[in-house]
Amino acid sequence: QKAPHTLYVLDEPTVGLHMADVEKLIKVLHRLVDGGHSVVVIEHDLDVIAEADWVIDLGPDGGNAGGRVVAAATPEQVVALGTHTGVALRAVLARSCETKAAIG
Repeated sequence: QKAPHTLYVLDEPTVGLHMADVEKLIKVLHRLVDGGHSVVVIEHDLDVIAEADWVIDLGPDGGNAGGRVVAAATPEQVVALGTHTGVALRAVLARSCETKAAIG
């Protein structure tokens, strides 16, 4: 019998993790999704954001100047929208594309 669908909500799971452990976490998150589960991650780590299927970007700034949805899109679309997160994410996505191209 198939296990039930589960919603996982993680709040900044990369805090305190070494980069190698962040990569392991990303693989685990992908396995959960591939297994039919839903994963919601509140995160500032750009490598994790770049791997998301969907990003809800809050802003436009922090504190009292934030808290509004400024983008709800794929990581690539967030980059194209030019939000603060999108600008920071651009280099991470470019690096990811270069790595995938080098691997073949």
